[in-house]
Amino acid sequence: MGPHPAVAAIRLAVRRTLADLAAEAGTTFTPPARAPLGRPDAALVNAGAHAGAVTTLIGNAHRHPSGLPRTPAAPGSPLVLVAVSGGADSMALATATAFEAPKLGLRVGAVTVDHGLQDGSAERAGQVAERLRSLGLDPVEAVPVLVGRAGGPEAAARDARYAALDEAAERHQALAVLLGHTRDDQAETVLLGLARGSGSRSLAGMPAQKGRYRRPLLELDRAATRQACTAQAIPVWDDPHNCDPAYTRSRVRHEVLPVLEKHLGGGVVEALARTARLFRDDADALDQWAALAERDLRTGEGALDVPKLAELPSAVRRRVLRRAALRAGCPAGDLFARHLETVDLLVTGWRGQGPLHLPGGVEATRRCGNLVFRRQGD
Repeated sequence: MGPHPAVAAIRLAVRRTLADLAAEAGTTFTPPARAPLGRPDAALVNAGAHAGAVTTLIGNAHRHPSGLPRTPAAPGSPLVLVAVSGGADSMALATATAFEAPKLGLRVGAVTVDHGLQDGSAERAGQVAERLRSLGLDPVEAVPVLVGRAGGPEAAARDARYAALDEAAERHQALAVLLGHTRDDQAETVLLGLARGSGSRSLAGMPAQKGRYRRPLLELDRAATRQACTAQAIPVWDDPHNCDPAYTRSRVRHEVLPVLEKHLGGGVVEALARTARLFRDDADALDQWAALAERDLRTGEGALDVPKLAELPSAVRRRVLRRAALRAGCPAGDLFARHLETVDLLVTGWRGQGPLHLPGGVEATRRCGNLVFRRQGD
């Protein structure tokens, strides 16, 4: 009998991501040698495992929730880390990764981040870490972080979490960090972008791949991860913050999306996720155009040629302006559409206005037909 459909779907999604990583790393996997006929060997798995026969674990393998033994990849094999909160999404991801990665010659570890925002959070992080070790993940770390206040509680927690994941990935030289975001998370991200009046890049939602981060479950619903955990008897922890209306994403999840589903019919989550994919294709194309345009427009002194800028479509021109502002030192998280609209007026609505002050102490000035971005004091 095969695995539960939700378990199978998650494993397939994870397998595809891991296969890409294994190909990038050039890994190969050599299965353990079979014992000579007629001689039992405690290091081998009995061929009747699927039929419920007694099995012996290979080496330091751990038994997977599927009931099958898990043979770890060889020491020194490329490592993949899974970011695990203890919730259904990340636990389903970690379990599937522990099942699939050894087949491709990859080791699997995990990081669970203790944000310190709730009573008992350190103990809970330790329990999640022990649960992951029981699945055979190694190394497993429970990392405490200090959450600041910049950008609000959700943004501050996210920044602290990614900083901890980046540090762990660098320290362990991990190929990638897998994140458990689902199609429901993608739909919520699109709605939040709409509410902020963001551009197409924000409406494109979360990418399946960005730098060291991979999101294998973006095409699957959140319900599938909970079904997979139930089918495999995997304990999960439901973060009370996910139901707290004080948090914007929680209100979108429990109030806005249900209303949309009720009045617009089912399929809203899938439609929003599909919208994100379409916006991402458009945004990627425009970003590539902007990168080429910036290269052609940049003068020898590093300024931008204003007459040539004015000839570009506004969607491309503002991307060029954003690239130039970031290059000059503007923090990406603080540079918003309203800033770029004002800078754009130096190109399209020039009336002799003076320098514009942008986040990060960057100044944008029109001078002698060129647009100059520089950090104040330079």
